[in-house]
Amino acid sequence: MPRVIVPAGLSMGPRYRYVRPPDPTPECYEIHLGDDLVELTETEAAVWAAAFMDAARHAKLEVDRESLIRLLETAPSPEPQARELVDSLLQRGLLVEFDTDGDLEPVFRRHKLLPLGEGLGSTAEEPHLHRMGHSGQPKIAVPVQVYAQWSYAFLHPNLWEACAYYADESEEAQAGEELLNLTPAEVARDTALNLPVMISTGCAFLDPVLGQ
Repeated sequence: MPRVIVPAGLSMGPRYRYVRPPDPTPECYEIHLGDDLVELTETEAAVWAAAFMDAARHAKLEVDRESLIRLLETAPSPEPQARELVDSLLQRGLLVEFDTDGDLEPVFRRHKLLPLGEGLGSTAEEPHLHRMGHSGQPKIAVPVQVYAQWSYAFLHPNLWEACAYYADESEEAQAGEELLNLTPAEVARDTALNLPVMISTGCAFLDPVLGQ
């Protein structure tokens, strides 16, 4: 069963010192994570950023903890402390692991899904797929239930409740409409299968739920 790893939080970029002459070395790199602004060293920020690399492999669910560590250890400038740094970022909630075929409720209850980029809709050729991207250029296309989570999940207390809300078709049933008959777990799995590529392409980010 694919166990993947993705970054959490939103990069706020480097922060430089208020000094003259200007110091070309950033004081730190900042990540928005929940209600916190986490400060990372240059090395930590590079490890966090490496988790975004290779969207094609993320789309195939091929990026896990071990592959991320190997990437860092075999980079042009190898990181000898790759394993320790990855473990530290996992413990701090800046990296998140989950099994796309496993029980997603615990990790989904701890996070919210927030959209980035643009919703670009479907096409006549592929009306079942909805695209998202940047500057009018599509990066990925996802099924409608995933597109709905990308668009509206942030309105709910956490991602699991967003999936449960989408699966609840009681109003549609009363209106006599055609039903999808999806369970919260099925909506969550569809979302999980697409989360790595949505995050790695900068179309979405995971943020921890406050107080957890």
